Amino acid sequence: MNKQSSLSSMKKKEELAAYAFLSPYLLATLVFTVGMLVFAFYISLHSWNMFQKPEFVGFKNYAKAFMSKDFRRGFLNISWYTLIVVFTQTFTAMFMAVILYKPIPGKLFFRTFFYAPSVTSSVVISMIFMWLFLKTGYINLLFENVAGVFGLEWHNIEWLNKPDGIFQLIARAFGGDIAYEKWYFHGPSITLLSVMLLAIFTTSPTFMIMFLAALVNIPPSLYESASIDGASRWKQFWKITLPMLGPITTLVVVLGTMGCIQMFDYVKLATAGGPLDTTLVPVYQIYTETLGINGPIRAGYGAAMAFILAVVIFALTYIQRKVIEEKTEQY
Repeated sequence: MNKQSSLSSMKKKEELAAYAFLSPYLLATLVFTVGMLVFAFYISLHSWNMFQKPEFVGFKNYAKAFMSKDFRRGFLNISWYTLIVVFTQTFTAMFMAVILYKPIPGKLFFRTFFYAPSVTSSVVISMIFMWLFLKTGYINLLFENVAGVFGLEWHNIEWLNKPDGIFQLIARAFGGDIAYEKWYFHGPSITLLSVMLLAIFTTSPTFMIMFLAALVNIPPSLYESASIDGASRWKQFWKITLPMLGPITTLVVVLGTMGCIQMFDYVKLATAGGPLDTTLVPVYQIYTETLGINGPIRAGYGAAMAFILAVVIFALTYIQRKVIEEKTEQY
């Protein structure tokens, strides 16, 4: 009995020591995560300018968000952004990983070179892209030189101040137009596409590293067997590489979607939601409404928009995982 009591006492001491080491993290999580979520939901049910006592309004802030044209437009903008960026960055990251996995000269140099944008400050990258996309910047200079080679004339574009949508430009090319009031038919604007390019440039290298790690874990014997059976490189990619990359592709798509929907820094630094709200996104709207950047402080309204956005992110993530995992579970 004494021995059992001694062991029981030691086990309890070990458990207490473990909880003691974990307590700072658990306390911080309880206060700054759970506590802040509860407080944010409480505020979302009130009208509050941060200086006066909150006034209970129920779910009026949520109803106001759903009825807001700006909030709906922000969701449309971020939907275009997410759709194009997630697809492009996933394809780009996989392509770079497959290329850099092969035994090519300077492989380590190119891996480091391609990964560099991901570890560079988003502020610095945004400023560089802003300079590149100026009307007198290098992007217009490049197109001007290319056009000159073919004897054509290039008119400089204000990339970060052009609200025309892709579908709008296509309609004009065929002699038509889409009225400004029908903004939901315009498609992503030229400015939003420029921001997309910036996002793809900075995020693809991170996912490239993840695909490289997954490629290393594919057994070489699978490729050897396929080669013996006469399968071409292209067929090996479709029948072996792509299916084996299924789980990491799921992760990349989910993480990419979550990151895109929460996009804030590029819009804040480069466009501030303009021109004509064509780059307005939900997180930037939450920021401006909560802090009163473009008007009165409406912290309750901003909190309500934040919870709506959280529900959307959760639902999309769940659907993506279900759909993609069902297609890859056989592997």
